[in-house]
Amino acid sequence: MGKDYYSVLQITRSAKDADIKQAYRKIALNFHPVKNPGDRHASDRFRESSEAYDVLSNPQRKAIYDQFGEEGLKSGVPLDKNNWSDPYTFCGDPHKVFHEFFGGDNPFSDFYKHAELDKSENFGGLAGRGRKKQDPPIERDLMLSLEEVYHGCIKKMKISRRVMNDDGHTSSFKEKILTITVKRGWRPGTRITFEQEGDQGPNSIPADIVFIVKDKPHPIFRREASNLIYVQKIPLALALIGTTIHVPTLDGRVLDIPITDIVKPGFTRSVPGEGMPLVEDPNSKGDLIIEFDIEFPKYLNKDSKDFIKKALIPNAYKKEEKPKKQNIQMKSSDFED
Repeated sequence: MGKDYYSVLQITRSAKDADIKQAYRKIALNFHPVKNPGDRHASDRFRESSEAYDVLSNPQRKAIYDQFGEEGLKSGVPLDKNNWSDPYTFCGDPHKVFHEFFGGDNPFSDFYKHAELDKSENFGGLAGRGRKKQDPPIERDLMLSLEEVYHGCIKKMKISRRVMNDDGHTSSFKEKILTITVKRGWRPGTRITFEQEGDQGPNSIPADIVFIVKDKPHPIFRREASNLIYVQKIPLALALIGTTIHVPTLDGRVLDIPITDIVKPGFTRSVPGEGMPLVEDPNSKGDLIIEFDIEFPKYLNKDSKDFIKKALIPNAYKKEEKPKKQNIQMKSSDFED
């Protein structure tokens, strides 16, 4: 009678891939030769469990073994009229199977995580060696409109990453949706981290995926910290005599703001509490700052220029008084010597 690989791993024939992996992990950790120096029984159990896992973790080998047993597996069986399966021979190195299963160059890198072992007695000299290293974080831009940051929203981000298959050796690409709850007032540069959502690999810890908030260009506003900047075009005449401007807001309102001062280059008007929500207190807001772009006329006719001169330069039109002529009568005696 051939070997019963299921009995070696102490599982039933209905065991799934996850059950096979879990059983091998437990036995391999418990019977590893380093933990049991000089124990022949432990060494044999370690080798048997490695061979059993090597067979049952491979779908084709498992299917042949389930139908034809150890003899069929190791002798080869007909797959169809013209083809036979390759005879199976265990590689003979249980440590190779152990390394491939746990990943990394050091077979003890996962001992501390998966087995309750006495580190000081069994692995004190190996502490810190061969541990898996995490890949560098993967950074992506999270472009948000000012409206999304003003109100808050939910963003669904689709990623494609490499994941390890159940056999522990191969991998495939799968898509995943990451959900981000955008909080009101998030500023550019805010970082949202999803831990270990990067590509999986047998010898490394998946990278963190980090989304970094950036503002989408807005057709009306720009943001500076928690303030909103709005540029209002204003004709030169209204800049001089005053007007009322109508400014839209991110929540759909329109603000009517009277401008009574003379608008000079660099002049601004601040409206408190009409900017972006504050991250620390979303019910409070920054300011709306209105900048002005003064529009000058492209052409003025003579009458318009004269009108402006009279209004702005009144002294230019004051007539200068001509000096009065003096009548001087000369006597003949004035020319006598």
